[in-house]
Amino acid sequence: MSDLKNIDLFIPCCIDQLYPQTGFNIIKIFEKAGVTVNYNPQQICCGQVLYKSGHWDEAKQVGEKFINDFNTGRYVISPSASCVGYIKNHYRNLFYNTGFHLEYKNLNERIVEFTDYFVNFLRITNIGAVFEHTVTYHDSCSALRECGIREEPRILLSNVKGLTLVEMEKTERCCGFGGAFSLDFPELSTAMTKQKLDAALAAGAEYIVSTDASCLGNMQAVIDKQKLPIKCIHIADILANFSSVE
Repeated sequence: MSDLKNIDLFIPCCIDQLYPQTGFNIIKIFEKAGVTVNYNPQQICCGQVLYKSGHWDEAKQVGEKFINDFNTGRYVISPSASCVGYIKNHYRNLFYNTGFHLEYKNLNERIVEFTDYFVNFLRITNIGAVFEHTVTYHDSCSALRECGIREEPRILLSNVKGLTLVEMEKTERCCGFGGAFSLDFPELSTAMTKQKLDAALAAGAEYIVSTDASCLGNMQAVIDKQKLPIKCIHIADILANFSSVE
């Protein structure tokens, strides 16, 4: 396996198109940790939306390009547990016993979610960030169930100066996004989102934090519509808020 501190960065569509500053903050954090970042500007979507919408042939085409784009031997780090979980758990359905069988197995060994990478690979748990607010962490379905990530983001948040981390009830409950689910069943999705937001508010949080921008975007839309006194923020946007004095 390649050098832990020489990585390829995969920025998911949601961050690239809607939250570009989060992408820049991720690079800022890597540089602070002494990590060399390689970014392929030709990279595209991992194909998750196509796959989960039933368009497997198209998802396979996109997946083949993804595998080729990241066929470098380096670790591939992404700030999206949703994308990482999809690649690790569903590429096998697309590429098992095909010409890309070995390539996808190799990629599965190298692709890692952002907080998992820092805590379990680099063994860095304090990045020197400051964020003087009360936050609660949302366990996205993909992070918790597909990637097995629960403690890693909490460990990083617990070491942020000035940050108070509170747990909401039933934190593992889905936020109601689920990709196309929120479009196909908007009333049910909104009801699920409201349950999540009520729990966060009851915990006294000012911010909801997650590893998945898609979940955060879904919750923020309901927050804005209902004018609720809480905000959503990606964990990278907190960790990139470095102290001027360390």
